[in-house]
Amino acid sequence: MLIDIALDAVGSDKAPEPEIRGAILACRALPVRVHLVGPEAELRDQLDEHLENEDLPIVIHHASERIGMDEKAAHAVRAKRDSSMRVGLKLVREGKCAGFVTAGNTGAAMASAKMVLGALPGVDRPALATPMPTSKGNPCVLLDVGANVDCKAHNLVQFAVMGEMYARSVLKIRQPRVGLLSIGEEETKGNELTREALPLLKALPIHFIGNVEGRDIFNGNADVIVCDGFVGNVALKTSEGVGRFVRDVLRESLTRTVTAQVGALLSRRAFNDFRRRLDYTEYGGAPLLGVRGVCIIGHGSSNDNAIYNGIRVAQEFAKAGTNERIEQEIASRPRHSEHRSGADAVVQ
Repeated sequence: MLIDIALDAVGSDKAPEPEIRGAILACRALPVRVHLVGPEAELRDQLDEHLENEDLPIVIHHASERIGMDEKAAHAVRAKRDSSMRVGLKLVREGKCAGFVTAGNTGAAMASAKMVLGALPGVDRPALATPMPTSKGNPCVLLDVGANVDCKAHNLVQFAVMGEMYARSVLKIRQPRVGLLSIGEEETKGNELTREALPLLKALPIHFIGNVEGRDIFNGNADVIVCDGFVGNVALKTSEGVGRFVRDVLRESLTRTVTAQVGALLSRRAFNDFRRRLDYTEYGGAPLLGVRGVCIIGHGSSNDNAIYNGIRVAQEFAKAGTNERIEQEIASRPRHSEHRSGADAVVQ
């Protein structure tokens, strides 16, 4: 049985080329049917050029509008009712597709998902989660990384439940270790938010390991790390910058110091392995946890490999029934009242 995945075909910086190539790669390797969403004539011409009479389960859904990277999310979502994001998410809402993937405007994607799909019962605020590479090989899930820049303690509790379920069902970690990102391991360390959230997290029936620090994102000591979207987005962007810096410095050092042919070959292999472990395209994008449907949001600079992996993650997410499990977990926990003060902001 093929799993239907809707793909925003005009979302990335270089769309639709990466989307079409990624869709083709996915349909060749995965049990999926990809629904390309965007201007039909343009997509049909480019798809025919790439397929060369190859019969793959790819269909096109027309959408006359696209949301640019520089557009304000709230305005674009309201004004462009036939955008590729909105049309693709409607396919999920109507049950025609099991998930949606986009490499477009992150703020618009989150706002569209909230509007079109709605939040799961019991979830006050959806969270954007992203897998981070670790020295032990298994990724660490960091959330929230930008959907909510200001949070209450009970929001972090919901993030922990959703992240733990994601790690179990999609990443296949049997008993994920969940930590709270703070400035020290001691329970007295942190700000008002982390100190208030800590006892609530300790009361959850999950493997909560207490406060963790920034270095624990990469050392493999935690499988899920929870924080508000402001801290998470800063951590994510800093990590990406450091990763590029280390990669560039290492490449320069290898080029300058390795002269023997055999040594150069071995060093190049080691460097390529190192680069793959830091390569965001291998992780396929960040799932938006807590909405009524699978929504994967990737980098605007996504290439065909990133699109392929985004489709793979959406397929795995849908197959595992992660949303249904999250809904059951959240529903089984007592609700907390939330002071709504307009703090729910998205990162452009």
